[in-house]
Amino acid sequence: MYSLARSLLFRLDPETAHSVTLSALDMAHRLGIARGLGGEAPQDPITLMGLTFPNRVGLAAGLDKNADHLEALGALGFGFVEVGTVTPKGQSGNPKPRLFRLPAHQAIINRMGFNNAGVEHLVERVKAAQQSGKSRYQGVLGINIGKNLTTAVDDALSDYLLCLDAVHAHADYITANISSPNTPGLRNLQFGDHLSELLAGLRQRCDQLDASRGKKVPLVIKIAPDMDSDEILFVARALADNGIDGVIATNTTIERTAVAGNVHANEAGGLSGAPVRESSTRVIRGLRDALPQIPIIGVGGITDGESAREKITAGADLVQLYSGLIYRGPSLVGECVRALDKADTLIRV
Repeated sequence: MYSLARSLLFRLDPETAHSVTLSALDMAHRLGIARGLGGEAPQDPITLMGLTFPNRVGLAAGLDKNADHLEALGALGFGFVEVGTVTPKGQSGNPKPRLFRLPAHQAIINRMGFNNAGVEHLVERVKAAQQSGKSRYQGVLGINIGKNLTTAVDDALSDYLLCLDAVHAHADYITANISSPNTPGLRNLQFGDHLSELLAGLRQRCDQLDASRGKKVPLVIKIAPDMDSDEILFVARALADNGIDGVIATNTTIERTAVAGNVHANEAGGLSGAPVRESSTRVIRGLRDALPQIPIIGVGGITDGESAREKITAGADLVQLYSGLIYRGPSLVGECVRALDKADTLIRV
């Protein structure tokens, strides 16, 4: 069924198709049929960072930037949903066109630029979704935060702290996105003094909020796949030194070798989907070697159950989907959950 829907959606420009799909999913949820779209998703709970996830398969940030579709997405069988990236102030993002499909490669290039309605809007949508009676969202919720385009990199911490203050009471975990290639200078936050200062500032504020509210909210960092082994080790040490609770590996890549020759290959932005599978898995493996205990959420190039299992055997504890959903549809959720059922029996390599 989804293959037919996809053929129709792919006749629309990608952003229009994105909006139409989410609106249709909302309608399916209101009609009570969204839950069956994700396929069979057995209960396979795992406890990490003090949170109990119903299963290991989550939705990556970016699909629902403003938490406008939280209830419907939660009905697809995900063990957790991450919304955002959200910034202190709403912003329109980069000029269109800024989203490109590469079907031959099961890939997407985007340069959205953190387009979102602002953190106050997101918080109101989350509160509504968590309080809307029978259809309310009851799963594990991650909120992904970033900085506004107009905020200088040297002042980035102030934006992250504003978002952290706003979402702390409403999130089960909070992710700081320091790895999108679509906000100029953002990836510089992954290295040197920028990284140490950012992580220390976030850790201190999160600890203060945890203490004041009597609620531990794990702090997670999302990193890029475009790192060599020395850079992975540097990031790993910084995460450990600052007591970060978890890491998401990885964001999109700026590498284009895998899609060379494609009509969109030279478009600026981050490449996601099948071509990032190997690099994200390599980063996961490097992080796991350096940080035997830290929870890792693996994302990048998961298009079937096998590629989800690959992330777990490389060292991830959980996985997230995004581009694979565009090409495979919601049945990918159940397929991955089933592939990871009792994943503690998998041998890590």
